[in-house]
Amino acid sequence: MVFKSVPICELVSGSELIMKILFLGDIVGRPGRDAVARLVPELKKTGAIDFAAANAENAAGGSGITPQVADELINSKLDVLTSGDHIWKKKEIYQRLAEDPRILRPANYPEDDPGRGSTVIDLDSGISIGIINLVGRVFMNSADCPFKTARREVARLKSKTDIILIDFHAEATSEKLALGYYMDGEITALVGTHTHVQTADERLLPKGTAYITDLGMTGPQYSVIGRRPEGVIQHFLTLMPAKFDMSEEDIELQGVILSLDELSGKARSIKRIRERLDG
Repeated sequence: MVFKSVPICELVSGSELIMKILFLGDIVGRPGRDAVARLVPELKKTGAIDFAAANAENAAGGSGITPQVADELINSKLDVLTSGDHIWKKKEIYQRLAEDPRILRPANYPEDDPGRGSTVIDLDSGISIGIINLVGRVFMNSADCPFKTARREVARLKSKTDIILIDFHAEATSEKLALGYYMDGEITALVGTHTHVQTADERLLPKGTAYITDLGMTGPQYSVIGRRPEGVIQHFLTLMPAKFDMSEEDIELQGVILSLDELSGKARSIKRIRERLDG
């Protein structure tokens, strides 16, 4: 895939200034981080994107994230790192979560947990972008209602910006779709993460919110959600513990590019991307 370079905040019609946001699916291990480091800075340099976010809860060894890995990704020009149910895998990230508004844990976890579930990032251009991180409840561990939490967080962020994105880290497609329709017209975009399998249902919902059920995975595609197939197959055959080694083959960067009106916060398009890391 070739990314077309466009001017930042491209004027397309009348009073609309279009900005472009890259949102990446779950970054998995060193292979995923390498893809980010090689591709994201170039996209920003050429003006193909103005802002970049990614789910990074599996960026350290395939499960969890550390402060060092967070720094590596932020230095690779990611503006916000979202997460999900694996955010607590590495205890060394807890203090960083409490201090750094660029790294999120799900907003519908207990309020006394370290960190925050939403943030507003102020760009040098003067534009502010709100990001909300939520985790699903279907086939996952217990958490507060993502629907009610989404309403609460959006109401809080609206005083600061009309550009609001939600990363809904959830297993069930039904839960993701339902939240998309529930928030349709209230937010710029809702993107799903967690399954590591990119879906082909990107669209603008009836009231204008951009939506995709799952962004996919930034990492090794010759894998079972990031792990070498052999160990996973052995586990399914025997139901016995097996070693799940990280795969390092066939690396791709997956996600979407959102186009939106920077003044109104309304989505104008959502384009699914899959960029192969060669060499």
